[in-house]
Amino acid sequence: MANMTLAISDDVYEIVKSHKEVRWSEIARRAIEDYAKKLALLDALLEKSELTEEDITELDEKVKKGIYEHYKRMKNA
Repeated sequence: MANMTLAISDDVYEIVKSHKEVRWSEIARRAIEDYAKKLALLDALLEKSELTEEDITELDEKVKKGIYEHYKRMKNA
């Protein structure tokens, strides 16, 4: 297994330092593994995709507009 060194802010370090009972390396390892698996899945899905960057941008705009309209209607209801 490979090793990795992480940098964290001083305020987070103080919290980590005050909770020695927590296995911080295990928490970090699991978080990194989970995120890496999500990226691998995304890579696998995109590998077979025929969508262009333009298609993705268009879908992104439609989704954002739909979400905006949804919450606008909820606010006015």
